[in-house]
Formats: sequence, C-alpha cells, structure tokens
Amino acid sequence: MHPALWVSKTGLDAQQTNISTISNNLANASTIGFKKSRAVFEDLFYQNINQPGGKSTQDTTLPSGLMLGAGSKVVATQKVFTQGNTQTTNNAMDMMIEGDGFFQVLLPDGNIGYTRNGQFTINDQGILVTSGSGYPVQPEVRIEDNDAVSITVGTDGEVSIRRRGEQENSSTTSLTIVDFINPGGLEPIGQNLFLPTGASGDPQEGTPGLEGFGSIRQSMLETSNVNVTEELVNMIEAQRVYEMNSKVISTVDQMLSYVNQQL
Repeated sequence: MHPALWVSKTGLDAQQTNISTISNNLANASTIGFKKSRAVFEDLFYQNINQPGGKSTQDTTLPSGLMLGAGSKVVATQKVFTQGNTQTTNNAMDMMIEGDGFFQVLLPDGNIGYTRNGQFTINDQGILVTSGSGYPVQPEVRIEDNDAVSITVGTDGEVSIRRRGEQENSSTTSLTIVDFINPGGLEPIGQNLFLPTGASGDPQEGTPGLEGFGSIRQSMLETSNVNVTEELVNMIEAQRVYEMNSKVISTVDQMLSYVNQQL
C-alpha cells in the first residue's frame, strides 16, 4: 500500500477533529462565560532512511537526511481563557469576574465546580444559586430578609442589603473566588462548569480584587470569548486542508490504477 494514502488519512482525521472543535465554539458563541477551544496538532513519527550527519564517505558526512513523515494528529483541545466582552444587565444577581478567577458552586455529589458564568438567582430558601441548575454558590450567600429592597455586591465580593425604612446597607457575607496555576488543565463537564485535574493544580482561594484575583462586577455578565469571524476563517482553512488531503488520496489512487493497467 502506498504510504501517502495513510499519511493523507491521518490528515483527514485531524481536520475532522478540528472541525468538531470549531463547530462547538460556534455553537456556544452566545453562551455566557464560555471559553473557546483550539485543536493542537503534532506531526507523527518519521522513518529515517538516511540519518543527518551520517558518513557518506570516509571524510564526508551527509548535510541532510532522508526522513519520511507519517502524517499528523490532534493531541489536545486547549481551552483559551481570554476575557470575554462585558454585557450590562439590570439584574442585581448577575455578576462577572473582571480578570482571573472562577466562581465556586456546590455540585450534587458534594464536589465543588468552577465557572465563569455569573448568571445567579435566589432560590426559595434565600440562597444564591446558579440560574440553570440551581447549584448553591460557595461560600453560601443567604438572603432571608423579606424587608430587603436592594442587594449590593462590591468589587471585593462583599454582599450587603438595604432594608425597607433604612438608609444604610448592612453586610451579610462575602464572596470569594479561586484561580488555578494552569486553567487550561481544567476539565469541562458541561453546564458552564469545570473540575480540577492533576494538570490544573489545586484551587487557590482569594479575595476578589486582591493578590492578582479579578474583581467582581455586579449587574454585568461576561460573554463568550468566541470570535465568530475568526472561527469562520478557521473553518474555511480546515475545509481547504481536508480537500487537499482528499485530493492526495484521489491522486494516489489514479497512480496505482495506472500501474495496474500497465501490468
């Protein structure tokens, strides 16, 4: 079998994975707090026919070698944690992190999940939870006072309420956020949530706005960091590469057919 067939086959497989990654980015272009992914490619092993620097004669060496590649593959899909754009809302429970960090939420299995999606709401027990699944935000923020007329979240995470008939706000609790040495090593599990892995490192908790942690902005949301134009260009490029690999397979097939006709 002609080796170019297998080389082109690896290129087709790699571009199929690339297209899947791009399509997921485009599908989540409107998802609050979503972080885009990119496919990471590597070339495969090489068959060394002649080693560079090998002896061509007793007194001379080969200036370059003869090495035949075996194609390419996708070795990773890397999350890109650049800051998304700011979307202003009129909801006091909407929050975004300006800078580095993640909100913490308590999952049903008792583990802590991490998210950049700050679309929160208050449940029937007065606890701040995620809007989609109702997971409690950690540390727990509880607002049980029926006389509360406004809720304020400071840039440092301090939560305060103003009661009916009062002019001053009273503090209730403080939100903290966490960060990781390598956010790209986090495991996405859907629902805008991430879980730590051995590659991400342990979560480091801190006060928003201090020691390198991002600040909290109330009544704002962080939109997806997907650039639709960029993704469409990437998709066209992946399509062209796929077509070229298909053309190689077609060309090799014609060459083999010609050889068989001559036999």
